[in-house]
Amino acid sequence: MKKIKDKIDFVILWVDGNDENWLKQKNEYLGITGDSNINRFRDCENLQYLFRGIEKHAPWVNKVFFVTWGHLPKWLDVANPKIEIIKHEDFIPKEYLPTFNSNVIEMNLFRIKDLSSKFVIFNDDLFILKDLKPEDFFENGLPKDMYIEYIKKNCSRRHYVLRKNHADIINKYFSKQEFIKNNKWKMFNIKYKKDNFKTLKMLKYKEFQDIYSQHLTQCYLKESFEEIWKKEQEKLDKACKNKFRADNDLGCVLARYWQLLSGKFIPTTKIGKYFIMANDNHKLLKTISNRKKKIICINDSDLKIDFEKSRDEINGALERIFPNQCSFEK
Repeated sequence: MKKIKDKIDFVILWVDGNDENWLKQKNEYLGITGDSNINRFRDCENLQYLFRGIEKHAPWVNKVFFVTWGHLPKWLDVANPKIEIIKHEDFIPKEYLPTFNSNVIEMNLFRIKDLSSKFVIFNDDLFILKDLKPEDFFENGLPKDMYIEYIKKNCSRRHYVLRKNHADIINKYFSKQEFIKNNKWKMFNIKYKKDNFKTLKMLKYKEFQDIYSQHLTQCYLKESFEEIWKKEQEKLDKACKNKFRADNDLGCVLARYWQLLSGKFIPTTKIGKYFIMANDNHKLLKTISNRKKKIICINDSDLKIDFEKSRDEINGALERIFPNQCSFEK
């Protein structure tokens, strides 16, 4: 049995975009601010494969905290001792509710009662294909991560604004010169491979610009969120009142940046791959069938695809590698 300090929890964020009561409440707030694209909420009907992957490839996890507006998948066995059902009102301050903004949900996760000091966030579009070890996420009490500084081009305005919001805060509290001085081996590491050249090109900037974020699992220390809330209570309070995504948002990526620039991380390699659902998914399907990666993200962000066809062929591939129900299913 692991000691309490070594426990690692998984946090899964999920929404049922077809729930009539949820849709009714969301529609009441539409038009207040921000975007509410349908692809942020439509269900690919494959969440069970994430749970099957957890049971088969990460049986060591302490608890799985399933965060939901209130609805649940019909097949989910809530009696499983490893799962904790967490509704928004269980941890998000009432002045921020209801919310349809994932940034608000994520920035308040640290408030979840009994959540371990070390936890990993899973969105519902992530799947585990191979065995994972606790050391894939944390080592010596610190999250495993990569420091890759760069400037991303050709991004949406909303993503650009969010990254600028984060950069404004981290440059307020962290000196790039001090970070370079104290964390050379974490800033440049053989495990980052050719991505080191991206960071090298950024040395000409005196302030932090942007830090590469994988669309995969992310490891966090609760203390990182607590420190940010103590220092930026006013900005976070305003941001958390956004019902939908908006220009003054602040996301959990800020807590990740805080960990990186505090030097509270252990350099690691990429353990997964990011895919976007498309009309042609042959590379994704091959990765699933061959289990080439430990974790994959299958993002639903292209509204022009034949969604049902794409969903069905992807789910068919997941079913072939996870044909059996797990203890998280009824």
